[in-house]
This record gives sequence, structure tokens and C-alpha cells, in this order.
Amino acid sequence: MIPSKNKILIFGYGNHGRHIAKGLQEDGYVLRVVEQDENYYQQALKDNFESDLIDMKEDEELNRLNPHHYDQVVCVMDDEHHNVFLTLSLNALFPNLNIVAISDSIYVTHKLRLAGAKKVIDMYEVSANRIHNILHRPIATKLIKEFVVNKHGITFMEMEIPKGSFLHGRMIDEINFSKYDVLLVGVVDFERHKGFEFVTSGHEHHLDEGDIIVCMGDVEKLHQFKEHIEEEEESL
Repeated sequence: MIPSKNKILIFGYGNHGRHIAKGLQEDGYVLRVVEQDENYYQQALKDNFESDLIDMKEDEELNRLNPHHYDQVVCVMDDEHHNVFLTLSLNALFPNLNIVAISDSIYVTHKLRLAGAKKVIDMYEVSANRIHNILHRPIATKLIKEFVVNKHGITFMEMEIPKGSFLHGRMIDEINFSKYDVLLVGVVDFERHKGFEFVTSGHEHHLDEGDIIVCMGDVEKLHQFKEHIEEEEESL
């Protein structure tokens, strides 16, 4: 029999859900995928996940899943309205359920928390397509997995590169952000006057003091990294 702590029920196998599910599976967690879209359901089966195709508006079908038998229930539907409605329904049916949900804006985050989500992956103003691209990066998958299975949440933090920082004068691709357990999401370069720019693999960008970097990660790790960037030499 599989220990409860290793079992996760994940609602949604679209842009968000598929990458998160695969990452969790790689770490040995046992997942069951639930979908209401036929195409996503067939993709989950093709990827060898135990899956259910249901009408998520029907309480009887949600009840048949026995979500209270899982340690974590993850709501990662691509449609934010479906995600909020699903979270609300699950919380009403199972008040003690440990629900994790994903949000694409601060307004949806507020709705999800009111609906009963115990944790929210708060992406703020980052669009769904950008998050889809970010999730292809290994460190992002690691962070999402840690968010789901640990008690602490993931958030974003803006950090200004101070004078004398080891980041000053270096190219983005030279820096191993994963060493600090954070993900670099984007940068604001005032010299280029382009505002906020999302960072992707192979992004050639020269960092300077005064630039603002936006990182994603556990709150404690982000604060630790913010302290590190004030150092003149990179920590080993």
C-alpha cells in the first residue's frame, strides 16, 4: 500500500499541470490526474498517468475521487475561473482538504484563498504563456515540486543590484542561480530602457549595479540570496 504522504491528486493537465505532474513523478510521488478536457485527458493517459475524465461541476463525480485519501490536492487548471470554482467546490465538500492552487494574478490569488486554497503558487502579473515557458527550466520544476510537498510557499522578490555586488559586470548565463535555490524570472535594465524583460535560456544580458532582477523561490531562500548579492565575491 502506498503511504499517504506520497500520493497527490492533481486537477488539470494543461500548460501548467503536465510539467508539474512529470516533475513530481520523477521524484517518486504517485499521482492521479483529473481532467474535464478530452484532449488533455488523452495526453495524460499517453504519458502513463492514472487519469479520470469527469465533469468537475458535479459534486458526485468529485466525491467519487475520494480526494481526502490524498496528502495533497493540486488545482492547476489553465482557466482561472475553473480553478477558483473547483477550489471552492472541493473546500465545501472536504473542509480539511490540503489544497494547493496556481494563480496568474494577485486578484485570482485572493479569490483562491477565499475559496479555501491552503497554499497558492502566486505568479502575480506573469502571463500563463510565460509561466509555461519558465516551467521548462529544471530549477523551476524543482521549486514547484518543493512548493507542493513542503509547508512553505513560493513567491517573487525584486532585488536591486547594489554597488560592489558580484553580479555587477557579469552576463546572466554566467551565474548559476540554481545553486541558491532560486529562479531568475526577469530583469529591469534602465540603460536599455525596455522595462521588465523575461529571462529565457540563452538570454544574453549584461548585469550592472542599479539593475533590478526578479527572482522566484522560497521566501527564506530569496532573502538569503538577496544578502549574497550584496557581497563582492560569489559565495562558494
